[in-house]
Amino acid sequence: MSTENLKVAAVQLQSTMGDAGTNIALAERMASEAFEHGAQVVGLPEFFTGAIAPCEEAFNIVLPKANAAIDMLQRLAKKHGGHIGGSMLVADGGEIYNRYIFAGPDELHTHDKDLPTMWENVFYTAGHDDGVWDTAIGTVGAAVCWELIRHQTLERMRGKVELAMTGTHWWTLPENWPATEPVLKAIGQYNRYMSEQAPVEFARRLGAPVLQASHCGPVNGQFLFGPGSNLGVQYATHFVGATQVVDAAGKVLACRNTSEGPGIVYAEVTAGSQAPVVEPEDRRFWIPELPMFLKAYWHQQNWAGKSAYKRYGRQRGLMIAERNHP
Repeated sequence: MSTENLKVAAVQLQSTMGDAGTNIALAERMASEAFEHGAQVVGLPEFFTGAIAPCEEAFNIVLPKANAAIDMLQRLAKKHGGHIGGSMLVADGGEIYNRYIFAGPDELHTHDKDLPTMWENVFYTAGHDDGVWDTAIGTVGAAVCWELIRHQTLERMRGKVELAMTGTHWWTLPENWPATEPVLKAIGQYNRYMSEQAPVEFARRLGAPVLQASHCGPVNGQFLFGPGSNLGVQYATHFVGATQVVDAAGKVLACRNTSEGPGIVYAEVTAGSQAPVVEPEDRRFWIPELPMFLKAYWHQQNWAGKSAYKRYGRQRGLMIAERNHP
């Protein structure tokens, strides 16, 4: 594959839950700043239209298939002659998807995240595309949040992708359950480490640069007890990870930790596919070693969230998308 040097930028957002219009405007201001500083490619986070957690107001960010957020991305791409990507909740064909949009001056590409993560299951269902696109700047792939830590993502992208556009919405363990802190403290520390290292370990196994954009700040919702029930408890937490640019060998070229608040990072990358530094591990679902607690938490919240989507999440999202229709 051919190589090309690109100046890239990744935007770290602190969004307002349930207010898509405010968040789209914020993303446009920060992305415009990145383009004006010379970026040719700009990355926005997963759900840049608004953070989500199980609560009534979070559904307000579900948008129709054609929407103001996509219009904004296309407008910026045309104005600056660059490329920009980020994900949003989109209603399409009677379902809701977490859709990553990658826009250029004369092109538009999409990827629907393949597996919702934990409470995300309340809001959307799985997509089935490969998320690999031929673009004006080369072959680009999308990996959204926990797609970065699964081998099936590497399988669809490895040997094809010259630049990976990634975005995350990675929260941590509850801060309002003091009785659990002694038990969960070490798990929380590992979850933070895993979130910060995910783009690095992914790049090392992919053999292409990774452009990662994150959320920052607090997030609050409900921890659902199980399928078939609306019972749960308040879950107050915050986002972890880092907005960063990583080269094809896994070297971090620019980084902003979520604890540093909103901002933009810049770097120059050489887009291209090369032999990976680390060969992907055979017969493993996860790239990192997940502790048993995190595996159990993932399965339990997936189970509860899928039930909620079937019972009310899909219908509520479709209703909001219709209301948000331009």
